Amino acid sequence: MIVEHLMELSKETLIKIDEVIPKYPEKRSAALMVIHLVQDELGSISDESCSWIADKLSLQPINIKELITFYPMLRETPWGKTHVRVCRTLPCALRGSYGTCKILEDKLGVKEGYVRDDGEYSIEFMECLADCGEGPVVMVGEHTYENIEGKNAEKFAKLLLDKELNSSKEFNSYEETLVVAPPVSKRTNKKS
Repeated sequence: MIVEHLMELSKETLIKIDEVIPKYPEKRSAALMVIHLVQDELGSISDESCSWIADKLSLQPINIKELITFYPMLRETPWGKTHVRVCRTLPCALRGSYGTCKILEDKLGVKEGYVRDDGEYSIEFMECLADCGEGPVVMVGEHTYENIEGKNAEKFAKLLLDKELNSSKEFNSYEETLVVAPPVSKRTNKKS
């Protein structure tokens, strides 16, 4: 029997789940996709969610729990409202990402791997944020910031606390730099 609590999923997510399952040769093979869809909407996979997914895929809850506890991108409790990820792979570590994480922990008042008591901030070390030449790399939500170390990390943390990071001219996310205004056409006055 499907757990009723999870009927809080949006109609869109329920449709996506029903569409993705038949794409796999066996229902159980869709487990990671279904987990991701549920987590994307709810922020985490609770015990109730775990049971619902297991029922949906004709599995035991332990089969879903194993996946959630194995893969680091899956979580049983939601992250903070502002989730900060710090790259810790070798290029970023060599450029100071462990120091960056320590500064962010101190300034934001939360230890890496945890959520601050008020639920506002969480910090997580990540493996490779795919910008090795510009480390230390920090992601806030889905925005990537480069060269966040030392004094930059302190300024970055202050802007986060003051809710001014998005409006700051000092730090632009990698994604924002990809959005470039179209070139202005120059009119020429040719004589005919």
